[in-house]
Amino acid sequence: MDRKFLVVDDSVTMRRIVVNTLKTLGYNQYVEAEHGKDALDKLSTDSGINFVITDWNMPVMSGLELTRAIRSDDKTKTLPILMVTTRGVKEDIVQALQARVSNYVVKPFTPQILKDKIDLILSN
Repeated sequence: MDRKFLVVDDSVTMRRIVVNTLKTLGYNQYVEAEHGKDALDKLSTDSGINFVITDWNMPVMSGLELTRAIRSDDKTKTLPILMVTTRGVKEDIVQALQARVSNYVVKPFTPQILKDKIDLILSN
């Protein structure tokens, strides 16, 4: 099945890194968003998006708030969500998992780590 990723990060550089990694892995369909509200707008207008990669720390709406919003909507509640963030303390990881992210990556990461996490999510 083709994957269309929604890459959500307020950093243009980090979005570039994630998108380039996705391309290297053979995923060529993606949409970008600068923050959670922007991401929700894109999710509501693009029914082809079927995987979300989001940062946590963003203006307007955080990745955690975005995850909660996605999980509370019947149309999007089963979307895979990979959180990619600098927040690596146990409490933050627990909070993200309680919000029901599918998996969690702490920056900086390697392309292999991103690939492994995506593969793990897609195998479930």
